[in-house]
Amino acid sequence: MIVEIDDIRAAERRIAGNVRRTPVMQATALRHGFDGGYDLWLKLELLQATGSFKARGATNKLLSLDKAALARGVVTASGGNHGLATARAGQMAGVTATIFLPTNAAPSKIEKLKAWGADVRIVGSAWHESNEAALAFQRETGAAYFHPFADPMVVAGQGTVGLECLEQIAGLDTILVAMGGGGLVSGVSTALKALKPSVRVIGIEAEGSPVLLRSLEAGRNIALDRVTTSVATMACAKTDEAIFEAVRARVDEIVLVSDDEMRAAARWMWFELGIAADLSGAAAIAALQMGRVKPASEAVVGAIICGAGPDGLA
Repeated sequence: MIVEIDDIRAAERRIAGNVRRTPVMQATALRHGFDGGYDLWLKLELLQATGSFKARGATNKLLSLDKAALARGVVTASGGNHGLATARAGQMAGVTATIFLPTNAAPSKIEKLKAWGADVRIVGSAWHESNEAALAFQRETGAAYFHPFADPMVVAGQGTVGLECLEQIAGLDTILVAMGGGGLVSGVSTALKALKPSVRVIGIEAEGSPVLLRSLEAGRNIALDRVTTSVATMACAKTDEAIFEAVRARVDEIVLVSDDEMRAAARWMWFELGIAADLSGAAAIAALQMGRVKPASEAVVGAIICGAGPDGLA
């Protein structure tokens, strides 16, 4: 496995004071709610530094490196949120952050990256093409490379979300986690299965990028022929072997939602809750609204609202 609970505990100590302990909110007093009698709690990672959980992993990665490793700057490829977290890490270290993005990255993410002082480069139509460019840049310059999901330090940082969910949501028995490359769900599921194995972990992928679902169906880590989702933060043609093994061991179910379903969920969240989530941040709500996930009556369900964005405001 890529990380264990001790790695996540160490990450929690390392990043303390450098990231936020985000709040949870119960979804109550709704005009249009959910049938089924279960309690729904939202883990508001969109309130995290830079607007997503990615700040946890990037900060843990940063603080694991010495000054010599950071001397030539930092670089990554991202759908947007990890890029923002890496840009912040660069500012913390006082070095340049170069962020490679695909052409489908949200304009709001690009603007925010520039505001963080990042050197933004648009390369390729999907993350794996941007990542090839980022790796080439790393080889040419010696910049420290921050992988968005296939890095133990990054995954351990993301796993701290799971620790907080257990502490903040009494009786938690189901957790819903949006998935792109799988770093968040790997870290969260590792934390939860170590401390409360009965918690059911459900991953949510975009219909246009079902890389982990198709890999599980095939029994091995496979590459998708194409990625069609417009949600850059959930687009991934192939994940890492260790991530695949972690998901196979610790994630109980994977469901799919469409881009339009996520967009409708983001609009619902803005109308009902005043929460400005990006489409990945709305994925868990979309899965519940569409009945892809049907919690038992009286279940206590946690939904990680993983990213901020203006998608629901239109």
